[in-house]
Amino acid sequence: MTINIQISGFYGTLCFVCLIFLQACNPKTLPDKELLIKDVRFLASDDLKGRKTGSDGNAKARDFIIKQFKSMDVQPVNGRYEAQFAIEGKKDIPAGINIIGKIKGKKEEAIIITAHYDHVGVSATGEVFNGADDNASGVAGLLAMARYFSANPPTHMLFFVALDAEEIGLLGAKHFAKNLPVDQSLVKVNINMDMISRSDKNEIYVAGTAHYPHLKPAVAAVAKSAPIKLSMGHDRAGTSQQDWTFSSDHAPFHRLGIPFLYFGVEDHADYHQITDDVEKIEPQFLENTTKAILDVVIKIDQQ
Repeated sequence: MTINIQISGFYGTLCFVCLIFLQACNPKTLPDKELLIKDVRFLASDDLKGRKTGSDGNAKARDFIIKQFKSMDVQPVNGRYEAQFAIEGKKDIPAGINIIGKIKGKKEEAIIITAHYDHVGVSATGEVFNGADDNASGVAGLLAMARYFSANPPTHMLFFVALDAEEIGLLGAKHFAKNLPVDQSLVKVNINMDMISRSDKNEIYVAGTAHYPHLKPAVAAVAKSAPIKLSMGHDRAGTSQQDWTFSSDHAPFHRLGIPFLYFGVEDHADYHQITDDVEKIEPQFLENTTKAILDVVIKIDQQ
């Protein structure tokens, strides 16, 4: 009888471990290039007309993201996903709207994951700036991470924030950083993604470790086995590299003293051009970068 109980207990524990392992490795929850490209294709379609802040196309992108959050059981903050903010000095844009969702963790401490969903819209001659890499790719990555953590509950509280009005001065990020949904002391890091889907060098950079060296171990550990080149840099003035410290939506967090990691590729020929289309995206690279960023988030969450 004792032997049977011990065996039953052993196999019960083994089955439980296997279940957890299978859940973590479930391909439906890990970033998948087909689903990533599907999300990019919608966000970067001509129908959305470049997702300019205040436009109908921007609203369609917003509705799409909220629908995805709801399908993953990513919860709204204070009963709503949308957070509106005023835009001063632009009569043609009455307001911007951030989209904020959350997944509760075991701790009150928080990780904020961001990607801007707006782009520059349509030219005076009617040409659409679809912004596939900038930044439909980052939003696709954001949704992939929300999908993963909805199936694999995190240790920290996770906020998934699709920011508006990045292209006109990081306005969505500035508003969000001034109106954090938790006390600032609880925010451990901002993970920001902006242009993560193509690179002739199979390389993506992560900026921020020069300012926050305690984040280096997590990045270095992932870089060792990542199928892409994950390089730390672009975060120091006075070097041969551009300094990206204040170039995207992580900047308002950094100004508050909140640590950040910014993931993005170097500028390419289609940056802010009408040729930044989904056909230029590298599906395998996008999947690899999203998985690498997710792995960094997992390591930070588990620390």
